[in-house]
Amino acid sequence: MKQELRVAAYAVCVRESEGVAEILLARWIAPDGSKQWTLPGGGMHHGENPITTAIREVTEETGYTAEPITLLGIDSMNRRYPRPHGEFADFHGLRIVYEAHITGGELRNETNGSTDLAAWHPIADITLLDRVDLIDTAIELWRTRPPLGRANG
Repeated sequence: MKQELRVAAYAVCVRESEGVAEILLARWIAPDGSKQWTLPGGGMHHGENPITTAIREVTEETGYTAEPITLLGIDSMNRRYPRPHGEFADFHGLRIVYEAHITGGELRNETNGSTDLAAWHPIADITLLDRVDLIDTAIELWRTRPPLGRANG
C-alpha cells in the first residue's frame, strides 16, 4: 500500500455579528462530487511557509485577506483512501491550524477550485452542517487552546 503525506494549513476566522459568534467556512467538493463544509485552507506548496499557505488559501477560497495571529495546534490524522485502479493509499495528513483575523477583501466564492461556496456560520449551529471532522477539532482548539496544541488530550 502506497504511503502519502499531505501537510496543509488552515485558518479559524471567528467574528461577532449581532452578539452571535460566527466562523468562516468554505464548502469543499470531494473527488466523488459530494460537498462538505471545511475551514478555509489547504495543502502547502513545496517550500512554502505554512503561514503563507493559510493566508493564500483564505484569499483563494473566500475573497478575504487574513492575518494569522496565533498557532492553535497541529492535527494529525491517518486514513486509508481509495486510489485509481482499485488500489488504496495509507494517507497521513498534518493539518496546521491558525487563528486569523480578516483584514480586508470581500466575501466571494471560489471559481474553478476545490471549494464552491464561502459563508459565515454561527458556531452554535455547526453540528447542523454536513462538515469535515477538522471543523470540530479546530473549534475545540480555538475554545480550549491546549498547551501542546492537540485537541482531545
